[in-house]
Amino acid sequence: MSHEMHHFSMGMWVFFLACATSVVGSFVGLSCARQSLTAPTARGHRRWMAMAALSVGGVAVWLMHFIGMMGFDIPGTAIRYALGPTAFSVALSVAATWFGLWLVSSRASWVNRVPSLARLLVGGLGMGLAVSLMHYSDMWAIRIQGSLEHDPSFVVASVAIGVVAATAALWLAQTADRWVLRVPAALLMGCAVVALHYTGMAGVRVEVDPTVPLPSGRTVTALLFPSFVLGIAVLAVPIAALLLAPSRGDMALEEEFARWATDDDASVPGRS
Repeated sequence: MSHEMHHFSMGMWVFFLACATSVVGSFVGLSCARQSLTAPTARGHRRWMAMAALSVGGVAVWLMHFIGMMGFDIPGTAIRYALGPTAFSVALSVAATWFGLWLVSSRASWVNRVPSLARLLVGGLGMGLAVSLMHYSDMWAIRIQGSLEHDPSFVVASVAIGVVAATAALWLAQTADRWVLRVPAALLMGCAVVALHYTGMAGVRVEVDPTVPLPSGRTVTALLFPSFVLGIAVLAVPIAALLLAPSRGDMALEEEFARWATDDDASVPGRS
């Protein structure tokens, strides 16, 4: 018989904080991904992609998951988290996001020979599967007095949501060129990430055994506090970079000035 569980034991504010975190991380990540497409150098392209992967994979996905887990409670047992699988999950989430973004925006000639739709679908599939694996590797890190299982139908549903959300995110990263378009895009993506999390959590079944020794590991709050501070720092860098980056109008104006300067030089005798 499955034991009683609570997913919002600390109140609904945890749910809304998780949603807000995912939406903000998605917006910053989509903005960085868009900047990577217009970066003038390969180094700039890689930097924008790295910031996008950290914003989406590290904040919008992984940090949102752990904020949501603050409300997870099983009466009658302590809940602890193993550090190894937890660290693996965040690395997987960031790497999967980077891979998906690289696949759809790479400047490598051999990648560009692949049709854009095929790259989008492959990137979305790989990124969605990896993000789903991130969720379940974090669940694998849970230690309780008893056992924890997942309903296969909810696992399939959460993976499907992850693949659809990842594919939509990669497509939006290419098409949402104005911030007014990235706001609804970030809302859509953030809500999809939250839906993946709580769909997976709805399929959790636990059996509590008081005879099992107390679990060892870290509490969710012990992991979340440094993770939240790190997440704020991770977002601060791309936000500052986005604010300092020239707008499309500024770039067009600079190109126009450069063209005028070239025309003036060409019109003066003796100048080449």
